[in-house]
Amino acid sequence: MIRLHHCHQTRSMRSLWLLNELGVDFELVVYPFDRTLRSPEYRTLNPAGRVPALEIDGDVMFESGAIAEYLCERFPEAGLGRPVGALDRAEYLTWLHFAETVSQHTAALTQQHVALYDDSMRSPVVMKLEKMRLEKCYAAIEGRLSTPVENRDHLLTGGFSAADIGVGQAVYMGRHFARTDDFPELTRWYERLAERPAFQAALPPVGVDLLYERDFYEPWEA
Repeated sequence: MIRLHHCHQTRSMRSLWLLNELGVDFELVVYPFDRTLRSPEYRTLNPAGRVPALEIDGDVMFESGAIAEYLCERFPEAGLGRPVGALDRAEYLTWLHFAETVSQHTAALTQQHVALYDDSMRSPVVMKLEKMRLEKCYAAIEGRLSTPVENRDHLLTGGFSAADIGVGQAVYMGRHFARTDDFPELTRWYERLAERPAFQAALPPVGVDLLYERDFYEPWEA
């Protein structure tokens, strides 16, 4: 039994996307953006009161990077991970966990633009710094995708992997605050990912409450 606990437009989307790519049977439990995740019942699954939480094989996991590693090892036939001894194992792990580097800046921008309810609570300085840091992450991805090697359609030379899923989902979130227009290779890579049926299946359904009410949040000035 596999059960994913999920909120739309959060890090748990990368777990949902990965499960869709793996093509395995799973149950999806979707939570609203309220205090439900802070309940004692939910905290038995994720003590931090956040998503994702994944119930699998009698265990519970609650870190998206660890979940990705475990699922790829649990279902190796899908070829989305890179086993110990693989030539691109180090690069796989590096980019798989780079998703969290990208996400931390998006989380800070989400806090500033969305979570804080009064303008007096927001910091234009923090917003500017975090947007610049997010764009530096874009530059790192752009550099990787610009490497002059054959078949550089994905982060790994060996092809599509869970690393593309993790970083791609992080860019999906980041695009609410920093545009990718100045990063052509990243933009093309992201557009290819967004066409994948498993990515589209991980998007919020039409009509549900969303974390981001706008497609893009313009820089805010005091």
